[in-house]
Amino acid sequence: MTGFVYLVGAGPGDPELITVKGLKALQRADVVLYDRLIAQELLDDAPAHAERIYVGKDLGSPSQPRQDAIHEALVHHAKLGKTVVRLKGGDPFVFGRGSEEAAYLTVHGVSYAVIPGISSAIAGPGAAGIPVTHRGLSAGFCVFAGQEGEANHLPESHWQAAALIGTAVFLMGVSRLSKILEKQRQYGRPESTPVAMIASATCPEQKVITGTLATIESLVTEIHPPAIIIIGDVVGMRELL
Repeated sequence: MTGFVYLVGAGPGDPELITVKGLKALQRADVVLYDRLIAQELLDDAPAHAERIYVGKDLGSPSQPRQDAIHEALVHHAKLGKTVVRLKGGDPFVFGRGSEEAAYLTVHGVSYAVIPGISSAIAGPGAAGIPVTHRGLSAGFCVFAGQEGEANHLPESHWQAAALIGTAVFLMGVSRLSKILEKQRQYGRPESTPVAMIASATCPEQKVITGTLATIESLVTEIHPPAIIIIGDVVGMRELL
């Protein structure tokens, strides 16, 4: 008898921000495959008998071989009749490769359910007092992958959109901050545009630094991943909120 896989979003960092449905799935798991950025306390909510398997992609390590191994592990444990929870930071379908895992499960005849999670793209700014939209300041926002491989290959139309929309959010972009700021200027953002960087969003060690396109790079020398970059006038709301 084939088991079942839950692709669960663990939320942005704070363990209490997992959804009720995600927590219930975790509490009945036989196997938990978990990522680097999930709150470790969540593993305590799995049953005592559950096998806990770390499958995180460490910084600088090749991602595709590890992803292939995750695909195979999900199918392997499910075909042993087990209830498998794939516990991912944020939301499984927001730069979480959850859709790749879902497609692999489908091809191999394994039943699964996606349990959405709270994305750090929204929760991170919110926890720092920065709304991604605000009447009169921003009527929309966009979210981009900012890490080196993805940022190098963003089409110019995407860079342009990021500079023209009210609020631009970049995840995993610490190492590419210079490139991101350069493209914002290239496509017309004023140097005075507010910018924030949030490290360890929603966690007790959360750190927020604000500046402008002109100043932020000189202010964030001590910011380390995971961190979120928010660009737009909404960043100015932090002083009020």
